[in-house]
Amino acid sequence: MSSIPRINFEKIVRADRERVFDTVTSYGELHKMLPQYFPSIRVRSRRGNVAIVEEHMRVAGKELVMMTKHVTDAPRIHEVFVVGGDAKGTHIIERYEQVSEGTKVTVEADIKLGGTMKIAGLFGRRKINRDLQGVVDSFARILED
Repeated sequence: MSSIPRINFEKIVRADRERVFDTVTSYGELHKMLPQYFPSIRVRSRRGNVAIVEEHMRVAGKELVMMTKHVTDAPRIHEVFVVGGDAKGTHIIERYEQVSEGTKVTVEADIKLGGTMKIAGLFGRRKINRDLQGVVDSFARILED
């Protein structure tokens, strides 16, 4: 496994926190909302605030195939644990804070890459960061329209 340095960024979304959180955590709809990033999503199980999701995600010009565990504390925190696949061991925390302009989304990502993605991780940190920010920017465009 290759680990890239931690990725952190913030984005203000001009929309209500509950609406932002509900949209981002609509896992079964991600491939419809953002097909450029999520060509395929399949929710395998959902119990309370935990969902197991099979995801295909495009990052840094590559398609990752992953099994993920999503844990939520609505509408404040969404955590993603990659439990299998190309990015096994990755952990992403998204925090949602109501601010006067709307919702401040803070993303912290500790990304681990395996297989052919090791090389992409070594040389593509900027691309990975750009694409993760692109996902949040795309959600913002959807929610602000």
